[in-house]
Amino acid sequence: MMSMIMASFLSAALLLLVSGILTEKEFGSKPINLTIVNSIAKAANETYSADIVFRGILLGAMKRLQQNNTDFKFTYKEDLNYGPFLESVNGVAGDNAEHTYWELLVQTGKNGSVIRPDVGIGCYIPEQNDHIILNFTKW
Repeated sequence: MMSMIMASFLSAALLLLVSGILTEKEFGSKPINLTIVNSIAKAANETYSADIVFRGILLGAMKRLQQNNTDFKFTYKEDLNYGPFLESVNGVAGDNAEHTYWELLVQTGKNGSVIRPDVGIGCYIPEQNDHIILNFTKW
């Protein structure tokens, strides 16, 4: 009985792994636009294009962009309770004493409105035609 249960679990795990590989190959990657906005310094916006795999998270696209583009750099911190959160972008870091932070905004492709997702860079899954905005601002 135990061996049948274990075989079922292994089969399910293998199916999930294979389906993930097939999905990535079948759907490939899609480009997204990511814009850096510094609302405090009123600096010129910087826009980048990155590739993201089907149903991939924003953090993965940002890491890929950082690997392929020396002009884009970011750091993040892994919080035990809340997951990764953005610390700095292109050398500009949030500061608790100054009440500054990097805000994740998304201009949705559906209607063009700008939303603040209820998840961060480690969980947000960009949709087709979404425009990611990393906004340096105050709280």
